Amino acid sequence: MKILRTITILRAGLVSLSLATGLTHLAHAETDAFSKSSADQKQWVGQPAPVFRLQDQNGIWHQLKDFQGKWLVLYFYPKDDSPGCTQEANRFKALSSQFTQSNTVVMGVSLDDVASHKKFSDKLGLTFPILADSDHQLAEKFGIVRNMGIMKIAKRESFLIDPKGTVVYHYSSVNTQTHADEVLKDVKRLQQKP
Repeated sequence: MKILRTITILRAGLVSLSLATGLTHLAHAETDAFSKSSADQKQWVGQPAPVFRLQDQNGIWHQLKDFQGKWLVLYFYPKDDSPGCTQEANRFKALSSQFTQSNTVVMGVSLDDVASHKKFSDKLGLTFPILADSDHQLAEKFGIVRNMGIMKIAKRESFLIDPKGTVVYHYSSVNTQTHADEVLKDVKRLQQKP
């Protein structure tokens, strides 16, 4: 009986030790994941924005160099007409006059084509361009293309670019309800810096 009890205690001790070791490894892995995420988020800050030439929903071509002297928000979103993307676009639309007053151009970007963007823009009455990155050229440069089975989408991330063409913010975590307000607040704060 004593031997059986000792074996049970030893097993429990080994299980506890195994769990503790596993949790330590898990905590270390999570720390590494968070560090990588933080590093990924910062990799663009201070870097020149990638050059691009893309059409908007009206077939008008836009290039990075067109926005020298202005602040530029490139907000990437996964899919036209999805609930979160609609919410985010509507919030940027609601604040569009404040962005304009702050010398800031807002541009949505997804991998959808011009026709899809036109339909989405007309439905919402958008007042800003949404760029068709259907060849993934800009999303690939930023490293935010995500494979969804046979389909590719852009991750919901945004980049704030200053008037000299430098990325000053990379938003890798976006709340569709509050993101436009957050970006506007950051633009205003940065414009007040000497």
